[in-house]
Amino acid sequence: MSEQGLQAYQPPKLPSVNVIRFADVREALGAGWQDFKQAPALGLFFGGFYAIGGLAIWAGLIVYNMPWMIIPLAIGFPLLGPFVAVGTYEVSRRLLAGKPLVWREIFFLIIGQRERQLGWMAFVVLFIFWIWVYQIRLVMALFLGFKSYATLGDFVVQVTTTPEGLGFLAVGSLIGALISFSLFAATVVSMPLLMAKDIDFVSAIIVSFKAVRANFFPMLGFAIIVGALTLLAMLPAFLGLLVVLPVLGHATWHLYTRVVEQS
Repeated sequence: MSEQGLQAYQPPKLPSVNVIRFADVREALGAGWQDFKQAPALGLFFGGFYAIGGLAIWAGLIVYNMPWMIIPLAIGFPLLGPFVAVGTYEVSRRLLAGKPLVWREIFFLIIGQRERQLGWMAFVVLFIFWIWVYQIRLVMALFLGFKSYATLGDFVVQVTTTPEGLGFLAVGSLIGALISFSLFAATVVSMPLLMAKDIDFVSAIIVSFKAVRANFFPMLGFAIIVGALTLLAMLPAFLGLLVVLPVLGHATWHLYTRVVEQS
């Protein structure tokens, strides 16, 4: 780049980050529940995509005779939640602004995001999800060897009653927690920020990490709530995700409006 080009280039101005409290997390969750109650049909629609995705993964594992893989994949499955919840961000944004919830307008706006920076965030999310899948397979090979299990029950017995299995659970849980929180820190603010403002995805990720660093304990608490509720919602054949995903998506938007300075 020429000297004139360097002088002309101005780095993007990043939004300011506010300091929040645990009360803000609680209020964001409450607001998320209220948004779901105001637009339950849209919430169930977006949650349905997530639930269907979980059932599709389960069916695929059955077809390929790998039912034991449902536990590692189920633990990593919530990593995809932020991208799936994009539709709920727009619903909450419209409710806050007092705009009508027109299905067609909402869907066209979401589809149009693929041509903006949010499309690149999809690659980031999917890349980290595949890192999790490969890492867990590596840990399984190190602790349990290269063997398969006829049933999910056989796998559960192996990992809960043997030293190797308990080692796999300990190391796998630690790796999963680190990967999950890293993705949470990268997306909790960046995804709604990309919906709301014309900003590049790298800058949005930087703002998201800054927000988590400035509010580490409230954000950690929110991350634990998100992970716990999502895992619990997957237990009844993924059906709980119909409600949990949209509520958490709405809550994420309201938390974003508290963390990032609105202008």
